[in-house]
Amino acid sequence: MAKDPVCGMDVDERTARATSTYQGKTYCFCSPGCKETFDENPEKFAGK
Repeated sequence: MAKDPVCGMDVDERTARATSTYQGKTYCFCSPGCKETFDENPEKFAGK
């Protein structure tokens, strides 16, 4: 399980609704909305 860096929800990497890659790491999201929030300011969330 991965943790959505925006909302903190546990996300199964195999069934994640959205993903983004930032600085070589793939982040999984529970929804496209969380992905959009992350993509607007990844530095804010990538360190969590």
